[in-house]
This record gives sequence, C-alpha cells and structure tokens, in this order.
Amino acid sequence: MTLHARFTAAINAVLDDLASEGALPGGLARSGLTVEPPRDPAHGDLATNAAMVLAKPAGTNPRALAEQIVAKLKALPEVSGAEIAGPGFINLRLTDGTWRDELRAIHADAGDYGRSSVGAGKKVNVEYVSANPTGPMHMGHCRGAVVGDALASLLQYAGHEVVREYYVNDAGGQVDVLARSAHLRYREALGEDIGEIPEGLYPGDYLKPVGAALAQEFGSRFVDAPESEWLVLFRERAVAAMIALIKADLALLGIHHDLFASEAEVQAAGKPEAAEQWLRAHDLVYDGFLEAPKGETPEDWEPVELPLFRSTKFGDDQDRPIRKSDGSWTYFGADMAYHFQKAQGVDAMIDIWGADHAGTVKRIKAAVAALTENKVQFDVKLIQMVRLLRGGEPVKMSKRAGNFVTLADVVREVGKDVVRFTMLTRKADAQMDFDFAKVVEASKDNPVFYVQYAHARIRSIARRIREAGIDCTRAPDLDRLDAEELALVKLAAQFPRVVESAAAAREPHRIAFYLYDLAAAFHAFFNMGNDRPDRRVLVADDPATTCARLYLVDGIGQIIRNGLAIMGVTAVEEMH
Repeated sequence: MTLHARFTAAINAVLDDLASEGALPGGLARSGLTVEPPRDPAHGDLATNAAMVLAKPAGTNPRALAEQIVAKLKALPEVSGAEIAGPGFINLRLTDGTWRDELRAIHADAGDYGRSSVGAGKKVNVEYVSANPTGPMHMGHCRGAVVGDALASLLQYAGHEVVREYYVNDAGGQVDVLARSAHLRYREALGEDIGEIPEGLYPGDYLKPVGAALAQEFGSRFVDAPESEWLVLFRERAVAAMIALIKADLALLGIHHDLFASEAEVQAAGKPEAAEQWLRAHDLVYDGFLEAPKGETPEDWEPVELPLFRSTKFGDDQDRPIRKSDGSWTYFGADMAYHFQKAQGVDAMIDIWGADHAGTVKRIKAAVAALTENKVQFDVKLIQMVRLLRGGEPVKMSKRAGNFVTLADVVREVGKDVVRFTMLTRKADAQMDFDFAKVVEASKDNPVFYVQYAHARIRSIARRIREAGIDCTRAPDLDRLDAEELALVKLAAQFPRVVESAAAAREPHRIAFYLYDLAAAFHAFFNMGNDRPDRRVLVADDPATTCARLYLVDGIGQIIRNGLAIMGVTAVEEMH
C-alpha cells in the first residue's frame, strides 16, 4: 500500500473511531475526502479536507471537528505534527523515519512501485489511430497514436485490463479510390507510362510496391478488364498491404494493437441491422423527416423520410439519421454499430479522435448511452494538431508520401523516444509545435533531454562510485540523509498518486509533467555539489554518506524508469 493510501486509510480509521464514540453520525459519505500534498511544502507533508467535507452533514463546525481528528492523528507513530489551517483543513508532518521507509519501499517494489489496483476488475477498450487504410502513417496520426498508447499503458499500470484496438475504415469510398490508385500502379509496373497521377487518386510512391505485387500475381489479366472485375480484388489486396504498412510504421513507435476491427466485416456481419433492430425495439429509432438546413434552404431540397435515432433523448442537439435515402448506412449508423459491437464485455471505452471530429462527439456518446443502457462508461479524447517546424520554419511535405510528412521519416530522424516523449509534453487538447531542432536540443528547455539526462546522470554516479572502490552492496545507513535529501523522497513518493490521478483523468501527459519536475529537483540536488563538495553524492572520504546518497538517487532513477515505461520511452544509460 502506498504512503498516500495508508494515510487515507488511517484518516478513515480515525473517522470510524469518532463515529463509534458518537462524535460523528455513522454512514456519512466520504467520497469527497482527499489526502494529498499541500500546495506549499512549508505547510507540511500531507493535507486532508476531512473536517471540511464532513462537518456540514455531521451538523458541526469544521474547525471543531478538525480538532477531534487532529487529536487522534497526533497519536500515529508516523506523524510528527498535525495542525489546523484556515476554516478546517488539516496539515500533517511525517517523521523522517517514515520517508526513509518510503525510500526503502521504492527499492523493494522497484518496477512495480506506483502500480495501483484502482482499476482491478475493470476492462477498458482504448481505440486509437484508426486512420483510413489508404497510405502510411503521417504526423497527423502521430500524436493520437502516442497519447492512445500511453493512456493504455497508464490504465494497465493502474490495474485495468486493457484492449488496444484499431478500427479499420475499409468500407467507404476511400478504399475504392485506393483500389483504383493501385490499379494505376499495377499498369505502371507492367510497363505502361501512366504520366501524371489523375486528380482524385492517391499520388504517393508508397503504392508502387503494391502495384508491383499485383503485377507479379496477376500478370496482365486486369490491364484492360472492366473495373467490375478487379475493384473488389484490388481493394482487398491494397487494404491488406496498407494495414501491413501501417503496422510497420506504428512498430517504429513501439505501438502494437491487440485487435484490428474491420468496418467491412462489421457491416457484413449485420451489426448495423442488429443495432437498428435493438433501438427500434426500445423506441429509440423512428421514421421521420430531417429539418431543412439552417440558413438559406437549397431550391432542390426535399424532405425525405429516414430512420432517425432519438439522440436528443441523450443530450444531442438533434435526432440523427442512421441510413441514407438509398438505404445505405450513414457514417454515424455504421459507427454506432461498431461501438455497439466493441461495448460487449467491457466496462469502459475510450476513443482517441482528432479535433476535427469534435462535431460528432455528442451523437456517438448518445448512441453508446442508448445501446449500453448507460452501463458502459464512454469517453472521447480529442487530439489537437501538431505543427511541424525545422528551426522555426514549416517543414516541407514528403514527395514519397505524396502530400504529407511520414511518421517513419520523423522517427528515423529523431528517434522513437524523442517523438513519444514530445507528444506527451502538452495536454492533448492543446495545439503543439514539433520543431526538429528543439526536440533534440541538449537543454533544460527540452523536457525529453532533461529527464533522460537525469537518468543517465544517476547511472553515471553509480559507475563512478564503483570505480572509486566504494562498496555500496550492503544496506545503507539512511540516517545519513538530511532534510534536503528527504525532500527528494517526498517528491518521489508522489508518483503512485500521480499514476492514479492521471489514470482517473485519462491524461497520460501528467506523467511527463511529473517526471520533468522530479528531474528538475534531482538536477538541483546534484548541482549543489558544484559549489559545496560536502553535498556531492560521491564523497570519497565518507563511504557511508556516499552509499546513502547513492541509494537515494537510485530510488529517483527507479521512479524515472517506471514513469518512462508508462510513456513507452526508454530510460537511457548514458547520453552521447
């Protein structure tokens, strides 16, 4: 149990005692009770709002209740002081021995320090990337890919069972365009001069290998054949080739999905019909007419009766058609059926979407609420765009890709770790710049470098201590650590709480922010030795202090490794 969890339990035990003594009514809700570090460390190590939350329902004064709570908390062996602040907040100071024990816990738990069981028994489906299978991954997909993958890892670290899913949009008109583009490259592979790529087809060179493979498999059989003879076949082959390309691109980022779900298969299996049937049975789909478009109505507009989902019943602005006038499924109708399918057997679903899909959030949330009868929690995370720069100037497009910068090119230039960490250095709903020059800059202003350098520096310290012949294999004397050094432990001990809060908020960037703060605190501690030799980790004539400080910084290194692992970033051993 983590330190914050222990003290939450201790405060709840105090409240139970007060209830049993008649000082508090029994059965009061405690959902709003918090135990967290105060904003100002000068106020103490932990703060709780227990008296503020419970005083009103208990019919008492917050400060009076706080006095009763404080009296009991002071009796705990780990508490060196407890005081009341303001109208009833309680600040706690913990003994130095408590923080030394927490440092030992970091070493004992190692890679599991910070893992949580808050998600135990809960299965979550995280769907991310889900780009159309019409070409390689580009940097427009990158941020959502990283955020989704890091979120999946974060939720697993917090105890959830996670399914990583990619939804393949292989049933729309764009895959027919892909098939026609592949047919053009197929003819080119057989020696035809195709000239300029016609408007409306995909121009990228990435389709040349697809055309070559089709030429090798089918020879000239489909060169002059009507489209009806080869469209479906070429579509299947081209989509399969694009999925293989997408998987390879994502692998460069260390991303591997558990499941690739096909839109075409969802429709072939009759899932949209099943969803419509279920909704009609529950009076949630009716045949009606859409309102005329707002503003100036087109002269040729005629009202058409369509099956409409009662999305307004679930907070949407208007009811939505699930079929078009020709009977085919609307994008919403197909997407609704897909969500109905993946909601089976999970407790929650999270979709990672580009910000350009913001307008469809309400309707799909309404559909999920209806189809799952509000039993499956559903969240959509919108990802803002990334602007690519090189030294402040916009990056030119890739000729190989046709009209975009490929993810593979970026990863090969700056590395997987730089890309992943950088994509998590801002909230997902805030726009960001990715400057090729800045993301590899060796400075404090580059979070990627700053955190990686902290870990590499810790590893370097350990090597230098071994080279100095100091044996730190035995249990260190942690009484050698003073208040300045224990302040590092206090920051490290916040990691489990950061994991739980980041998982609850579905915000993996919180891990990156925390690691930067931890790295900054470590670098400040290390740099004290530049002016004060007695504050260095390696004190040649004082092996006991050296080993205690090594144990401390090794613990910080462990936290950095654990956090970077959640982000999918390697903790480097040395910087070059």
